[in-house]
Amino acid sequence: MTDAIQGRLLRWAAAFLFLYSVILTLSPAVRERSWNVDYRFSHWIGFTVWLVLVMASHRATSMLMPDRDPYLFPIAALLSGWGLLTIWRLDENFGLRQLIWLVLSVCIFIAALRLPQNLNFLRGYKYILLTGGLLLTALTLIFGTNPSGFGPRLWLGCCGVYLQPSEPLKLLLVIYLAAYLADHFPIRLQIFPLLFPTILVTGLALLLLIVQRDLGTASIFILLYTVILYLATGRRRVLLGTAAGLSLALIIGYGLIDVIHVRVEGWLNPWNDPSGQSYQIIQSLLAVANGGTGGRGPGVGSPGLVPVAISDFVYAAISEETGLVGTVGLLALIWLILTRGMIAAIHAPDRFRRFLAAGITTYLGMQSLLIIGGNLRLLPLTGVTLPFVSYGGSSLLTSYIALFLLLNIGTQTEIEPAPLPNPQPYAVLSALLGLGIAAAALTSAWWAISRSADLLIRTDNPRRTIADRFVRRGSLLDRNNKLITTTEGSVGSFRRVYLYPNLAPITGYTHPVYGQAGLEASLDDYLRGLQGNPASLIWWDHLLYGTPPAGLDVRLSIDLELQSEADRLLGAHPGAIILMNAQTGEILTMASHPTFDPSRLDEDGATLTQDPQAPLLNRATQGLYFAGPALQPLIQAEFGNSKPDDPELIQFYDSLGLFRAPLFNMPTTSGGKVNQPGEVRVSPLQMTLAAAALSAHGVIPAPRIAMAVNTPEQGWVVLPALSSAFNAIKPEAADEAARSFVNQNTPFWQYVSQARVNDTVVTWALAGTVPGWRGTPLVMVVALEQDNPRLTQSISTRFLTEALNQ
Repeated sequence: MTDAIQGRLLRWAAAFLFLYSVILTLSPAVRERSWNVDYRFSHWIGFTVWLVLVMASHRATSMLMPDRDPYLFPIAALLSGWGLLTIWRLDENFGLRQLIWLVLSVCIFIAALRLPQNLNFLRGYKYILLTGGLLLTALTLIFGTNPSGFGPRLWLGCCGVYLQPSEPLKLLLVIYLAAYLADHFPIRLQIFPLLFPTILVTGLALLLLIVQRDLGTASIFILLYTVILYLATGRRRVLLGTAAGLSLALIIGYGLIDVIHVRVEGWLNPWNDPSGQSYQIIQSLLAVANGGTGGRGPGVGSPGLVPVAISDFVYAAISEETGLVGTVGLLALIWLILTRGMIAAIHAPDRFRRFLAAGITTYLGMQSLLIIGGNLRLLPLTGVTLPFVSYGGSSLLTSYIALFLLLNIGTQTEIEPAPLPNPQPYAVLSALLGLGIAAAALTSAWWAISRSADLLIRTDNPRRTIADRFVRRGSLLDRNNKLITTTEGSVGSFRRVYLYPNLAPITGYTHPVYGQAGLEASLDDYLRGLQGNPASLIWWDHLLYGTPPAGLDVRLSIDLELQSEADRLLGAHPGAIILMNAQTGEILTMASHPTFDPSRLDEDGATLTQDPQAPLLNRATQGLYFAGPALQPLIQAEFGNSKPDDPELIQFYDSLGLFRAPLFNMPTTSGGKVNQPGEVRVSPLQMTLAAAALSAHGVIPAPRIAMAVNTPEQGWVVLPALSSAFNAIKPEAADEAARSFVNQNTPFWQYVSQARVNDTVVTWALAGTVPGWRGTPLVMVVALEQDNPRLTQSISTRFLTEALNQ
């Protein structure tokens, strides 16, 4: 029965990894949406060798341990195979090295099956084994190295073969503590003969690890010592004392030890330094968020963006490509190992093996939770490995030795388990491990589902840019379907092309370093294909390719001919020009100077962000200027010849919408409500909307710039305005005021003024068509950051004349 169960589970594991390998092979075709690609085949070496090792181990365990636990080895085999394929997918060289260590680990596992089942040799040689482990760890202080060439020197070896002594030292400490406490049972919490020997050797090991700055392993040593001592004594004060001690050590270390300070700060406030000390955890969370529920697919995600993804952040790598479904499955496998380990401990035939099984289970569980919690920002980063899964030969070998010990202890050859007078500590430990797994699952769901949308739009998420290279992004067109911004190239090398760079402050950009801005940001869902496409198409493309379908083109209200004239007139003068259909609110021209070229962000981005002229700022919607007397035409329309007091003016300005940011397809701003009329600051867009009332019979329209989107099913679909038009001034009063500002020989009204506050000056020009104009009613505003009324009036007159003659 045992052989049948284990064999069936191994076949399921092999089927899963076979399917995973097939998907990895096809992943280049999926990513590039073409069959003419270079497929991945090298990982089949890893799968084939894994399969041979599993078959050999199944045969050996069937012969040498017929009464074993049939669940432990299949779970461990699946985890190690899953980890191997993940590592191979990330880096073929490291995958090959992991395979060599897997062969060595399994061979040692098979050889160990012939050892005596009672494990008395471990109990008898506990001092020698632990001393050897401590000496090996101490040698790293003199001969230590780091395979990567930098960082803590925690390894011994050379020429590509390295051993990290602290990994087997964890297991040796568990063996020592289990043997010593079993030999001194029943146990009382006394300095001698119990606490002094155990604290001495544990403290010596901790000292070595702290000197090495291997704080993750040091934390595991403290937890192992605490748990095993608690199991042996049943005293909760052991747990409470350790919790208090660890908290105190964390507080002291945060203030005195730079490594602890950096990791705790990165844990508590990762958003403060996302590209520096917190880069690892931020990229890990982005990977989890990018995976979502079902994952991007094996080989299709971008887990390589997470530093040390093969080792410290392998959980994040798996999460990105298999999603919440995959990580919950991974956590379930870990929980099953811990559950079977605790069952083995409870049914152990003597106290030594009971303590040993519980200690090994604690080691596997605590180490898993520490690294998974670090990946999810549930705990500070510790830098330990995920047993059976992460890259690391020492860790893999230690995990398989631990597996052998659990299998050995769980083999039911003795009928009666050792007496268990107080099972409560084992129940508490099981509950704590279960709660840890549940917390990891819930936190994974939080980042993958609840916070996914917010995280993925962050400017420091390079995955969006990578996806843009493989999926065509929609184009921005003017009202006559002339291209403004488009995408060129082929799958895998798509690039954004800005055909009219003077519009950059308005249309914006999408860039791997500087993120997104302008219409590229506000219309991103349409341009990326996440909105406007059928839900079934979006779901299918996400399932099959891990990306959205092709983006949709968006038509703007901008008229490129008029836009080019506005940019020519504005030239090198800082300021903004807006021309709007006074009736419909369609923005025909929106110029903001100085401008920039988005295609040169790689070269000029750092300079642009520091430029005092602020070329990245869209002055038309985000620039705030003192209004001064520029609102006089509107005041005259509302109050006639009477002079309003300050509260009446403030109330009137509020009714014009000058104290709130307009709802628009790009970022807008407002100066907010003020107490004095002279303090009013407005954006050119707000001024244009208010001035439109004089050319639209007192009605302020809803501003529009994104007019329509080209959908695959319905063609061009009109996009609604984000707000509604409203009556601001009585029609007769608005018409009369507009006529009073008409200059001779011009078919439009116009008003030029200046606002001066301290050393700043802005020259305003408001103009628009008169009531009864038979063409399109237009309104325009020029805001010039110069003391030059004549130039401002000239720009306004020439541009509006050009617009009316079109």
